[in-house]
Amino acid sequence: MLIEATKMTRSLCALGILSFAPLSAFAQPAQPPHPGIVLVELFTSEGCSDCPPADELLRQMTGKTTPQGQLIIGISEHVTYWNHDGWTDPWSSDAFTGRQADYGQHLGVDNVYTPQIVVNGREQFVGGNRTALAAAFKTEAERPQINLNITSVQANEKSVTFTYSASDLPPRIALHLLAMLVDDTDSSTVLRGENHGKQLTHAWVARSVTQLGKLSSADSQSAMLPLPPSFAADPTKPRHLVLIAQQGSAGVVLGAAAKPLPSPAATPAQSTAPSR
Repeated sequence: MLIEATKMTRSLCALGILSFAPLSAFAQPAQPPHPGIVLVELFTSEGCSDCPPADELLRQMTGKTTPQGQLIIGISEHVTYWNHDGWTDPWSSDAFTGRQADYGQHLGVDNVYTPQIVVNGREQFVGGNRTALAAAFKTEAERPQINLNITSVQANEKSVTFTYSASDLPPRIALHLLAMLVDDTDSSTVLRGENHGKQLTHAWVARSVTQLGKLSSADSQSAMLPLPPSFAADPTKPRHLVLIAQQGSAGVVLGAAAKPLPSPAATPAQSTAPSR
């Protein structure tokens, strides 16, 4: 059952668990090869007063590396169940509310909440809990990952076409490929609700999620995604394509990759920029 931010979340905030460590706790991006990628999904809402500190933490870490050298791909997924008190989160989607609910079932969470972080589909905790985040990074660095790479990306006004490769897949585990299109940054002034009057900024905001089917080993495969209608209003806005290799729709994540999304006017040379 979906609920609003729980009393547990608010009490943790009061105890200072959502306080920040220095930004230097996250290293600058490592030069490849790195020992893997860690996917950090933040379920958040502009209607939740506890969420802005967690949003800021995600902004600080995305694109950086962990102390173990993993590249951090952080994604902000805005849910819909806070869309009341006169304010509708402009980035919210039922797709992400449903994804959080699926994670709740997979991870044994009776009541989902915001802000919530899920790391590689294995662990969940209150967004902003740096102690739990550091422990998750350390644990994930010791787990095997597949090799998932986006080799090229091209876009026009209506769709994005990309090629990718996958190797070192586990022999007896079925993996599915998900694709997300994300805005590098979004912001808005909240006019009503718990964050009334605040200017909020979000990093790597998911705008769509698409199931691409079962993942198989191959040197090169291709796929096409429709662009969300909102992309046409600002085609030059910085965005990324994120691929996720996952067990089921919301299970364990064994690999991820990200690559800048070129504007429709980009040349072929621009469309093959290196992955972040």
